[in-house]
Amino acid sequence: MADSMMSKAATMEIPISSNGDSRNLAEDDSLEQDLQQVMVSGPNLNETSIVSGGYGGTTEGIIPTSSIKGPAIHLNPDFLGNRRIPNEGQGSNMHHTSSNSSMTAEEATKGIAVEKFDIMKKWGLNTYKCTKQMISERFGRGSRTVDLELEAQIEVLRETKRKYENVLHLARALTNHFYSMVQTQHALGDTFADLSQKSPELRDEFGYNAETQKLLCKNGETLLGAINFFVSSINTLVNKTMEDTLMTIKMYENARLEFDAYRADLEELNMGPRDAVTMARIEAAQQQYQIHKDKYERLRNDVTIKLKFLEENKVKVMHKQLLLFHNAISAYFAGNQQQLEQTLKQFNIKLKPPGADKPSWLEEQ
Repeated sequence: MADSMMSKAATMEIPISSNGDSRNLAEDDSLEQDLQQVMVSGPNLNETSIVSGGYGGTTEGIIPTSSIKGPAIHLNPDFLGNRRIPNEGQGSNMHHTSSNSSMTAEEATKGIAVEKFDIMKKWGLNTYKCTKQMISERFGRGSRTVDLELEAQIEVLRETKRKYENVLHLARALTNHFYSMVQTQHALGDTFADLSQKSPELRDEFGYNAETQKLLCKNGETLLGAINFFVSSINTLVNKTMEDTLMTIKMYENARLEFDAYRADLEELNMGPRDAVTMARIEAAQQQYQIHKDKYERLRNDVTIKLKFLEENKVKVMHKQLLLFHNAISAYFAGNQQQLEQTLKQFNIKLKPPGADKPSWLEEQ
């Protein structure tokens, strides 16, 4: 019986007049129930027809929906308001997934915080021990590990670096003063040459002096090339090679201070009672002592090797640079232009042409 009612409701047409009034309106409740069942069950729209009337017109029209091409549209009761109602299992899975992800992120954050706290704790403990050891050494109450031979070599290096820095300072001052003299000679030579053209009665005298100043200027530029090479080599030796060795020495001294701090801590624990807690602390202190001892010995060997190579490199570099400086200065003040140029060729020094340091017109744009 229900199937007959559904088929009847599905094929029913409701004609509407032009003024919007229904011709035959059923008053009983059975028709409303049939219509509700039609809306819920979702009839096939290809079997229904749309009845419409023109607004304000007198004609009536019935448009069969079978003439409209396209897929059939069926109402799905699982959708309400364009939203699918998730079942209870899906909601619980989503809740568990979000809670698990939040717990994982929280655990990762806690792990990072604990790791940073441990690093800060170790750094603070190490700083405290080293500061305590340093103060004890300053006031003469603590002992320190001393390598007399190595300490003497380090002191010699520091004194040598101070002296070489003074040589570098004086060589740069000489370069600046000599550069100013060469520029003055160049300007003086140009002035003499100009006066030789404008003073016929002194043309020869001005001409001789102009040629002399130009020659001195040329030889001065050659000597400046040699001095600049000397200054550059000394600067590399002092501010790079020696500085690198001194950085290793600084690391060695820090390692020595840490080693003495943990050594003093271990000695202090060994002098105390030997209960279970103290024995555990002594074992931990022994491990730290061994770690810092290995670090100290490794850096001490590095310093010894670097000091040896630095001394060899210093002798080699300074032998070459002092020979260059002597030959160039002697040739210049002797007026031996050929010997001066030969000295630069001997040490593979190439002079920059005049105006090479100036930017081109394209670079200035």
